[in-house]
Amino acid sequence: MAKQTHHSSRGPTQRQLRVGELIRRALSDILNRGDIHDPDLNRMSITVGEVRTSPDLRVATAFILPLGGKGKDEALLALRTNRYEIRRAVSKTLALKYSPEIRFLIDETFDQMDDTRRMLAQDNVMRDTHGEDKGDGDGGGE
Repeated sequence: MAKQTHHSSRGPTQRQLRVGELIRRALSDILNRGDIHDPDLNRMSITVGEVRTSPDLRVATAFILPLGGKGKDEALLALRTNRYEIRRAVSKTLALKYSPEIRFLIDETFDQMDDTRRMLAQDNVMRDTHGEDKGDGDGGGE
């Protein structure tokens, strides 16, 4: 048997990525179908953007965002309140050796993308990225 190496500095392994995506799909399906017996949770439309798993696959962190980005605290509370039922539902869907503990965090990537778009739309940034290469007329570059 090959010796296992420590991968923490290299990022997630293919197995972690594969299992994370399986959990993400299962979680999305469960939330979309309203399989959890909580009317407050079932009223919400929640996007599961990504699921990251620990190296031993025993902890899965789901990055979520309610539709429109409103009601983040309520969505987190509802998911965390129902985490055991959600864990059971995900485990029934997937054939994993261990049923991972599922933790929920707000997905901040959408906010980061908006911030980046705003930054790129600023006049000085537009001038720096587009202004220098136009107007020299020779059509060539180095």
